[in-house]
Amino acid sequence: MGSLGLALSSMAAARPTPSLASFPSVPLSNNKYSASLHSSDSLETSRASFCLEISCHRRLPAELRWKMSAATRSGPVVAVAKPEPLKIIISGAPASGKGTQCELIKKKYGLVHIAAGDLLRAEIAAATENGKRAKEYMEKGMLVPDEIVVTMVKERLLQPDAQENGWLLDGYPRSLSQATALEDLGIRPDLFILLDVSEGILIERVVGRRLDPLTGKIYHLKYSPPENDEIAARLIQRFDDTEEKVKLRLKTHHQNVEAVLSIYKDVMLKVNGDAPIEDVFAEIDKALSSILEKKSKTDSSSMAAGMTH
Repeated sequence: MGSLGLALSSMAAARPTPSLASFPSVPLSNNKYSASLHSSDSLETSRASFCLEISCHRRLPAELRWKMSAATRSGPVVAVAKPEPLKIIISGAPASGKGTQCELIKKKYGLVHIAAGDLLRAEIAAATENGKRAKEYMEKGMLVPDEIVVTMVKERLLQPDAQENGWLLDGYPRSLSQATALEDLGIRPDLFILLDVSEGILIERVVGRRLDPLTGKIYHLKYSPPENDEIAARLIQRFDDTEEKVKLRLKTHHQNVEAVLSIYKDVMLKVNGDAPIEDVFAEIDKALSSILEKKSKTDSSSMAAGMTH
């Protein structure tokens, strides 16, 4: 202890004690002054420099000492790349099962579900000018003109939640011009899911649908009947769910779908929508998992390449 005290005393005499301002808010082991203390080959000097550093450390504010200790405890920081979020479009005729599959996809992958139909109905319910115009077309079983929905859909896709978590666009685009509008905006999906359902089944599904105006829940008289007579008594049929109107909508849908597929054919997944719900989702799930795996590998490779430069 005598030699250690002597070494410390000699160092203290030779070097002025640094002021608190000499120490920045980083661990002292990274400080030039600290490095000079440890540069000596003498064991006694090394011990003395260690004691001097600890002594100075104790004179620092408690918050700074905690930060220094935390920095010492923590190991090297390893950056983990978050895969680019999924961008999915799902398409199909009325009652093809888009809504059901969207719920399953959203639950597993956390995507923001954006239904063009819901956006339009909100405009109609609010009796906006666009809503009134849209209602006129829907009552005739016709598609709503592009200019009414393009801006609305674009703004929704660009909102922070959709950009951060990924998005699932349901029911849009429905025509070549709408698909082209998205392309022009630089909005392109990783996967275009097409639910293919036979026309007879589609008509049966649509005509049997009923809406609960109190809860907004959709029932089907055959496949998903109401839980009790009280609910059944208040169910209504949506104005565009009659057989006559659905046939017009199906005709319009078939006329436009081929044009849309010409843009998305390289990212299209065609699924048999006549199959049970679980089987339909299993096929979709397999495709989405594969895309995410590829995204993760691509991001990891990009990060590794960046670290080597």
